[in-house]
Amino acid sequence: MNPESSIKVMLVDDHDMVRRGLATFLMAKPDLVLVGEAADGIEALEVCAKIQPDVILMDLVMPRMDGAAATKVIRERWPDIQVIALTSFQERQLIKEALESGAIGYLLKNVTVEELSAAIRSANAGQSALSPEAIHVLLQEDEKEEPPSFDLTDREQEVLVLLVEGLNNREIAERLYISRATAKAHVSHILEKLDVSNRAEAITLALRHNIVS
Repeated sequence: MNPESSIKVMLVDDHDMVRRGLATFLMAKPDLVLVGEAADGIEALEVCAKIQPDVILMDLVMPRMDGAAATKVIRERWPDIQVIALTSFQERQLIKEALESGAIGYLLKNVTVEELSAAIRSANAGQSALSPEAIHVLLQEDEKEEPPSFDLTDREQEVLVLLVEGLNNREIAERLYISRATAKAHVSHILEKLDVSNRAEAITLALRHNIVS
């Protein structure tokens, strides 16, 4: 595997055995390379400043600084780094906090090796990776919650459908026969109108409120 085509992965978890297990998994995938580890959010920031990985597998419940807080800082300082929340918890508030902080994915630790490796590759390509359990939790609407109104154009609706399918900007541009810059602009407008910060949140919101089928 060409080192330039490898995906640099960092592990953040306060349990040493979890990091050891994930490290063993990464060694079995030639395109995934472990470049750093951290035991909490503060240490994660220090390591990121030195190595700047491509994708981080981030635990959420940790001492000193939790995963959501660390994710927010990382995404602000190094927007090219993608973060996948990898946790044992599927509480709705935790999921929302992780996605609102900028995580591109949310997976449970019972995920299979193939599912995890696919999620890392998707995240590196800018595509969201949400576990079925996380989607199910987010789709459960609060009874008191009023359905929001959105003002998407027909073209933005088309782009949103392709976002839900997991396409990136280049693939959206090719599918709709538009320039990549135009596709990027449509995505930015969609995120603004839906009042979300990233694609994962947009996809979740679209499914939750039946904006797309």
